[in-house]
Amino acid sequence: MAPPCLQVLAAAVALALALAAGGAGAFEFQEATVDAIQLGLRNGSLTSAALVRFYLDRIARLNPLLRAVIEVNPDAPAQAARADAERAASGGRCAAGLHGVPVLLKDNIATRDRLNTTAGSLALLGSVVRRDAGVAARLRRAGAVILGKANPSEWSNFRQVDPGWSARGGQTKNPYVLSVTPCGSSAGPGVAAAANMAAVTLGSETAGSIICPSVLNSVVGIKPTVGLTSRSGVIPITPRQDTIGPMCRTVSDAVHVLDAIVGYDELDAEATGAASKYIPRGGYRQFLRMDGLRGKRIGVLKGFFEQYEPEPRRVYEKHLSTMRHHGAILIKDLDLAVNWTDLVDQMGLLISAEFKLSLNAYLKDLLYSPVRSLAQVIAFNNAHPVQERLKDFGQADLIAAEKTSGIGAAERAALRRLNELSAGGLEKTVKEHRLDAVVVANNDISAVLAIGGYPGIAVPAGYSEEGVPFGIVFGGLRGYEPRLIEMAYAFEQATKVRRPPAFRH
Repeated sequence: MAPPCLQVLAAAVALALALAAGGAGAFEFQEATVDAIQLGLRNGSLTSAALVRFYLDRIARLNPLLRAVIEVNPDAPAQAARADAERAASGGRCAAGLHGVPVLLKDNIATRDRLNTTAGSLALLGSVVRRDAGVAARLRRAGAVILGKANPSEWSNFRQVDPGWSARGGQTKNPYVLSVTPCGSSAGPGVAAAANMAAVTLGSETAGSIICPSVLNSVVGIKPTVGLTSRSGVIPITPRQDTIGPMCRTVSDAVHVLDAIVGYDELDAEATGAASKYIPRGGYRQFLRMDGLRGKRIGVLKGFFEQYEPEPRRVYEKHLSTMRHHGAILIKDLDLAVNWTDLVDQMGLLISAEFKLSLNAYLKDLLYSPVRSLAQVIAFNNAHPVQERLKDFGQADLIAAEKTSGIGAAERAALRRLNELSAGGLEKTVKEHRLDAVVVANNDISAVLAIGGYPGIAVPAGYSEEGVPFGIVFGGLRGYEPRLIEMAYAFEQATKVRRPPAFRH
């Protein structure tokens, strides 16, 4: 006879399976939010098992067209059944947050399971990580179901490929207009979230890789302050700029994910230790405020909206008026005073050296890998020119990085210059005008947010006549997430712009 604890668990599993078979009919899966999912899990109209089946079916049907998912997790159904059993055994008490919610991770975020972690490169196929990435471990502790890995631009676009292309995953397509770029490098997470191929997704950004695909795929993307979320176990570009954040259909969903993944990690101790002071007591959901624009001082940068065509410019002007109507104080025509050419040049010089150092350290730490250094990655690509499309894309940036020899005088000078550009640019503008945020269109200040480790939130803002999404971005200084969430949520609720994709050709 089985021990009593096993009898209880077996009964809970049987109940979960019965609910999965017959209780999910009334639940509306399309565009389901985390809050709606948790309500369904509590009231018995939904099970995690049914939710996973729905998303796996969506992936099976849409992925041949969209190429957003690089690999599904064979253990996802079992994880969902376990979540249902835990919920049944607890009397529903654990139906909160991300418990039982399926999450897709960008394929540079390590998981210690049967999934690969490759940054889209065939060179890392079959490699074995020591442990879950810090953010993946936090998601598991929150009870989330790891649904699979989403397709990135290969090597997070450090290798200059078409946005959303990787040798493993192929070309990710924009679900709104298939011929339009999905942007990158977190193309797969953005497309998967937009097309309802997962409840929520997780991407990474070095310079624009969450913000840009969020804008172009009409989803909400949060680029957190560098160090707010751990980068341990994430295939790196540079620890100075890399950050991990949510890409979801609503601000509320993105904040649910953010609450689950922030915090100190001893394997990324310096950055997470420094940023942990920004995490508010009680988490970030308290800042989902309908009146979040009231009293906020928002800087409108000179020349940023004016560069757009008349129709999107008209929409942006309407959105600025909406912000003002909801109590925001707009300070217009601010000059960011940034030498963009200088910024891009210095950032490129420094990142090249940082990428080699960071990637080599990551590869050497793997339990098993076909390649152990950047030099071996380059050699692998040379040996597989067709699969890695060397004729189309080359690997010039990888080769340039391999030629670097650490952080020398030129790199230290570049770092000093980037710090000067941050201090004299966004920081000076925000402090002089006592701003809560600056607001821009699309991906226009991602480089500025990148070099300072600053946060930004992208929110859907509209669609062109052809149906191509565009967005609006709230950016601020390190630790400004609470006020950015307030503004982004209030704006989203006041405008309710987002609509599901139409898959136009």
